Amino acid sequence: MSSPQKTSKPLHISLWVVQALLALLFIGSGLFKLVTPIPSLAQMWSWAGEHPNLLRLTAIFDIAGGIGIVLPALIRIRSGLTVGAALGCAALMLAAIGFHFSRGEAANTPFDFVVLALTLFVLWGRGVKIPFTS
Repeated sequence: MSSPQKTSKPLHISLWVVQALLALLFIGSGLFKLVTPIPSLAQMWSWAGEHPNLLRLTAIFDIAGGIGIVLPALIRIRSGLTVGAALGCAALMLAAIGFHFSRGEAANTPFDFVVLALTLFVLWGRGVKIPFTS
């Protein structure tokens, strides 16, 4: 296994920056979905009013993924969970992309593709290139 000291320092720093940004994004998104009233969300996203349970479920997954993508690695306890969280976040983004395409909302997916690419970067970086050792 490689350690951060034996591999590219810029890559190691890039991974931490991306992990922090993804954590902020997913946790912020999840909290927004949980605390904003459904009628208000439905005005922004019609699907939120049509599928309120899905909205709340994705909010919980967002928060869990956001915490998991950074906290285990940060505290070096079960840091392998970071890879699992990145995989879960990637799956969540794939599901979001599929959901929007199925509703004819492909125009809403470019940001989802960017977030997917960032989660796959973390998955590769922390799972293959620079895995953490607990």
